Amino acid sequence: MKTIDVYSLPVLFTPEELRETCAVVIDVLRATTTALFALSSGAERVVPLLGIDEALRRRTDDDILGGERGGVRIDGFDLGNSPESYSPQVVAGKTVLFTTTNGTVAMHAARFAEPIFLACFMNAAAVVETLSRFDRISIICAGTDGEPTEEDLLAAGCLTERLQRRSDYAYHLNVQATIAMKLWSRSFSLRRILGHETIPAETLAQILRRSRGGSNLTKLNLGADILTAAQIDSIDLVPRLLDGVVVTDK
Repeated sequence: MKTIDVYSLPVLFTPEELRETCAVVIDVLRATTTALFALSSGAERVVPLLGIDEALRRRTDDDILGGERGGVRIDGFDLGNSPESYSPQVVAGKTVLFTTTNGTVAMHAARFAEPIFLACFMNAAAVVETLSRFDRISIICAGTDGEPTEEDLLAAGCLTERLQRRSDYAYHLNVQATIAMKLWSRSFSLRRILGHETIPAETLAQILRRSRGGSNLTKLNLGADILTAAQIDSIDLVPRLLDGVVVTDK
């Protein structure tokens, strides 16, 4: 049986439950968006880490330290968690050691799945193309500070709706997958849901600004990151977490 299970938070499953499933980790604002942006800018790899001390300990002269706590760049780190700061001039050919409040925790929680991919709005179409090869899919939303976030559930719903439509609705959905798909379907006109009209970044950004994560970023004067994250289907790369390292899966 083909299944899609959405988890609005990593605490809603045990890592062992993901064995023999394909996992997809989502942290729209901003970890998976930033990791994707870094790889598209030519970073060789992104290494998600749980702790600041581990990142500092593992750093070599050729590494970039990136990440945040509470949305703010960590003292002593080269970069925060703003996607566009990971430009080719900064990260091309580099290893990014990366630790965030929520996203890298969710990546670690998915560690027993195989394979593990990273998704956001920017690579939604590419991720759906990749996921269509798998029968058992677990979509893991990072959330914010232990609470579900609308932006992650909206992205999960986007993936679920597209996979269902592509497969002629062959997947069995858990309750959270059904809720996420309805959230996505109710957010836009049918023509946009079906891909007959594009979804402008500003239109999606307006929704993301009202979310928990979007509100936090606005308060931190990081609203530009929301508009970047809302550029749906703009990057044709699928990051894969393999042996603790995120690389591109083409």
